Amino acid sequence: MEQGKETLNRFVTELLDRFQRAEAGFLSGADLSPQEARLLVAVCRAVDGGLDNRSTAIAAAQRVTAGTLTTAVSLLERKGYLERRRDEHDKRVVRILPTEKARQANREHERFHEEMVDYILNSLSQEEAQVFVRTLSRVSGFFQEKTASASRGADQ
Repeated sequence: MEQGKETLNRFVTELLDRFQRAEAGFLSGADLSPQEARLLVAVCRAVDGGLDNRSTAIAAAQRVTAGTLTTAVSLLERKGYLERRRDEHDKRVVRILPTEKARQANREHERFHEEMVDYILNSLSQEEAQVFVRTLSRVSGFFQEKTASASRGADQ
């Protein structure tokens, strides 16, 4: 069993590393890091979903400080991906909006994920796909638990 644990550990570690490299390579043409792409996804989802796209809400959703978000948004503004606008009704509120360049990059990022999912599903039977999704759900639960406990620890 120890050898199995070692093999699984190596596989998961390499898989996550390969995913990050593939995603970064896919995004390199758009001069975006994976973290910047995730911020664009969050902003596009907020705007398109009619959700809160205030700086404070985006920072909370990304689990970053307001200062970290400000730095990231400033960089993405200079690159032409995001813009800040004062709220029409409350001038104290700053809204973050995607530009057309951001929307194009977001579509490309989504395409990468679609290709990945299609590849996985096309290589599995329906039963295997169901087991795979259940297993990944459990793995995701582990990461959620670790993220939550790390957040609690940082708050103390």
